[in-house]
Amino acid sequence: MQPPLENESIVLVFALSGLNETMGKRFVFFSLTALYYPLIVLCNVTIIYTVISHKKFHEPMYVFICNLCVNGLFGTAGFYPKFMYDLLSHDHVISYAGCLIQIFVIYSSVLCDFSTLTVMAYDRYVAICRPLEYHSIMTNQRVLECILFCWLSPFFCTCVVIVLASRLTLCGSSIEKLYCENWSVVKLSCFSTTVNNVIGYVIIIIYFGHAQFIFCSYINLIAKCRKSIEGRHKFIQTCVPHLLALLSVTGASMFDVLYTRYGSKNLPQDLRNFMALEFLLIPPISNPLIYGLNLTRLRKEVIKLLFKKEVEISD
Repeated sequence: MQPPLENESIVLVFALSGLNETMGKRFVFFSLTALYYPLIVLCNVTIIYTVISHKKFHEPMYVFICNLCVNGLFGTAGFYPKFMYDLLSHDHVISYAGCLIQIFVIYSSVLCDFSTLTVMAYDRYVAICRPLEYHSIMTNQRVLECILFCWLSPFFCTCVVIVLASRLTLCGSSIEKLYCENWSVVKLSCFSTTVNNVIGYVIIIIYFGHAQFIFCSYINLIAKCRKSIEGRHKFIQTCVPHLLALLSVTGASMFDVLYTRYGSKNLPQDLRNFMALEFLLIPPISNPLIYGLNLTRLRKEVIKLLFKKEVEISD
């Protein structure tokens, strides 16, 4: 048994140092965030309400889009309220329990994005490559199973990460980011973190494997769609937005993973913060905009809802 370390202590709160060098701009950041976060909420709630309130959108594709928007609200709720509070406060701290909750919300939200985009790729594959079997395959039960997969698998993976992090004995309490994230907590451990590292890499590989599965399925879709004008139109209407959403989520997540594990402290703090926040800045707003603007039926209903205009909806 190892002897206790002098610096070992029970950590009750963590200090977030991501704002230390930018406090002079905090009111600018607060004003921008106070405009941006409500815009995220508005865009996502608009898509959710439109899908739920119209029976013609009670189809798998629109249900999954709705799920993507619900997840956007879930993930951003784990960051923006606390971030806005910190911008107005001189002490940027978070409780140990609050830190673990924030890790759970943010991490499970990112993983849920990948899971949702994966089932959306499966839905588009069946719709385009096996159209005659679509309704027999994508039943209400299958859609429910897909939704459960989107949420339960990220929750399980994130719970494993949280349990492994909570068992660590910590020798520090300073996190060099704007929010709590797993690797920053693990780095504070007094002892070996091999298990945490291995599990972390396994989860990263699994979910980037989701992205590879999506790209492979789209190779088949492209080969199928290029044979007919109708197929190309369907691909552009329903698959291109999905690919844009995937690139947005994957690119933003890659930035955070690479910065968190290999990022240099020599970079300006504003740039480091942007790299760490990209997946909380871009996908939550780009997903509803991509689908809301690109899908004709959904776009017309959103315009009708926002501007109260009588717009004829084409089937």
